[in-house]
Amino acid sequence: MKVTDKEVSYVAGLANLQLTDDERVGMVRDLNAILGYIDRLNELDTQNVTQTLGVESENFSVSWRDDVREGLRKSLPHEDAMQNAPLTDGTFFEVPKVIEK
Repeated sequence: MKVTDKEVSYVAGLANLQLTDDERVGMVRDLNAILGYIDRLNELDTQNVTQTLGVESENFSVSWRDDVREGLRKSLPHEDAMQNAPLTDGTFFEVPKVIEK
């Protein structure tokens, strides 16, 4: 599956990105290179591949960090969040629709 210039332009428009012609061409090239690499990876035989996390060997070790609860804090009160919102119906934030123009 190849990404087309039209598809990149469409998605850039949805994201409100203004790409130059060179940026758009580069994006098409980069995305197609990524998809090509994924296609190459999909050709590999992974039937006998196993997960190695949690297994230590001379070439691989896992360093787990402690689950630390310090730094947790209460979230912003709902009323304060609504006061700072540019648009709200009193309960929810209101945002403009950007999916389709």
